[in-house]
Amino acid sequence: MSDLATRVADSTGNWVDTLAPRWSRPYLRLARLDRPIGSWLLLMPCWWSAALAAGVAHDLSLLPRDIALFFVGAFAMRGAGCTWNDITDRDLDARVERTRSRPIPAGQVSVTQALVFLVAQALIGLAVLLQFNRFAVFTGIASLIIVAIYPFMKRITWWPQIVLGLAFSWGALMGFAVTFARLDATALVLYAGSIAWVIGYDTIYAHQDIEDDALIGIKSTARLFGDRTRPALVIFYGLAVVLIGVALVLTDARLAAWLGLATFAAHLAWQIRRLRIGDGALCHRIFKSNRDAGLLLFAGLLVDAVLR
Repeated sequence: MSDLATRVADSTGNWVDTLAPRWSRPYLRLARLDRPIGSWLLLMPCWWSAALAAGVAHDLSLLPRDIALFFVGAFAMRGAGCTWNDITDRDLDARVERTRSRPIPAGQVSVTQALVFLVAQALIGLAVLLQFNRFAVFTGIASLIIVAIYPFMKRITWWPQIVLGLAFSWGALMGFAVTFARLDATALVLYAGSIAWVIGYDTIYAHQDIEDDALIGIKSTARLFGDRTRPALVIFYGLAVVLIGVALVLTDARLAAWLGLATFAAHLAWQIRRLRIGDGALCHRIFKSNRDAGLLLFAGLLVDAVLR
């Protein structure tokens, strides 16, 4: 079988398909290293929180270390989460055009092999976590409960995006846990704002699969909102901006942070204006652009921390 035949349907022409050793490609695809956007989106709240906490502490000494460790941890744990998702969803994935070429339903990796790979990735994440204080270690471990239940939510609720938001926004807590060994109101408000952001962008993402999801009974906010997706995004993206703004007020953030939030908000407004829910390719591009939105906010928070 040619390698082209084993590529994941919506991911071709990347470094995994062209440069990675053939034996490693199914595993790299399980970890979504051929599509790293999810890792970046998991990373963004971690970096926001780390920069904001460093600014509050007026101490940048550990910020470069934390940025680097969060980067490694986000990619490892997103890979572990995706592997778990593919294990639990293997029968559903085989029935959806976009996902039937994933390594497990395509027969490239067995469930046992995937479980071993999952453990290996989780151990990398644990190694990263153990570099932090005890409170941060236990805070990070607590997120595994949400990660474990997420794949089952789309079978039982129209709001699986909320559970994804709880998992993907956990990093908004971690920067404060690492810096102060506690969680305060600022961390919780930042976490809530990030959850609203995740609900918004994953609703856009879910519109790619809305027809297949309807056929096999998978629930999502994309199906729930339908033609009302645009006003729903106004609500959730607007809530994200307001809540993150509250976090900035609570930390007495300065101009650079507010400029970062303003550019973040402008990017979200552009997404809503540009969106066409019937165009799957456009939905995918807009979804991926959220990495840039997150980086704009992080840049503002980072400059603010340095200037403090």
